[in-house]
Amino acid sequence: MSADAAGSIAYLGPEGTYSEEAAIKYSEMIGGDWTLEPFPTIQAVALAVASGIAHEGVAPIENSLEGSVTATLDILIQDSRLSIRNELVIPIEHTLLVTPGAKAADIQTIFSHPQALGQCRAYLDQCFPNAQKIASLSTVSAIDDVWASPVPAAAISPARAAQLRNMEILARGIQDNSSNETRFVALARGDHEATGSDKTSICFSFSEDKPGMLYNTLGEFAIRNINLAKIESRPTKESLGLYWFLVDFEGHREEPKVQSVLDFIKSQTAMLRIFGSYPRRI
Repeated sequence: MSADAAGSIAYLGPEGTYSEEAAIKYSEMIGGDWTLEPFPTIQAVALAVASGIAHEGVAPIENSLEGSVTATLDILIQDSRLSIRNELVIPIEHTLLVTPGAKAADIQTIFSHPQALGQCRAYLDQCFPNAQKIASLSTVSAIDDVWASPVPAAAISPARAAQLRNMEILARGIQDNSSNETRFVALARGDHEATGSDKTSICFSFSEDKPGMLYNTLGEFAIRNINLAKIESRPTKESLGLYWFLVDFEGHREEPKVQSVLDFIKSQTAMLRIFGSYPRRI
């Protein structure tokens, strides 16, 4: 988008989530006059973009502690209307929030998004070993769950949410690793033009399992001197033992050597899906 771009950016709400922080940072990064619109789930963010309700949507795709956000990966695999247009990384600092006056010793339940619960697992096991851990739709909707809880509870949320939701901060920096970061992608109905420093994300699957198929496919990147940034697999959900292979690599899909490797992969696989090419931020 150009600097005078305008429109709406969807994000996983409600207000105060890390996704909102990423959406704010992204709108500043690309410039323009953007309206930020919260949606209750990552799936809803994606549908808002795919259906035209929102121009773009910011979704978490990878965390440095917990790995990939499978909900976002599955959406990209299943919905061919969506592309990755951009990426950004934000640091994550989790805080433990309670209702005013609540004490740590009284807490029986802790709410948060599953990713946040996983990122604070060691802290929770040591400090609240007997508390029940319950997943919420987001790190901020966890606060609503705390207020609705019949027993004393706490939420793992961003510090900003304490001011927005009349909560007290009981502890700061409770993530298990101080280098906790989350990579977000901007979803759109088209990817980004080439910039000279780009990344491309794809997925592919094979119709049958034979020795050397994946090895031979990935070897084509080395032959063309294309650096692989990431590779992982997801089940196709069609049959046990069948997988989607997801690959991030340096370069733009319009570059001749990238076009060449994509043509080769298409000829060797049952399905190839190009998620998009976009500026490389990390």
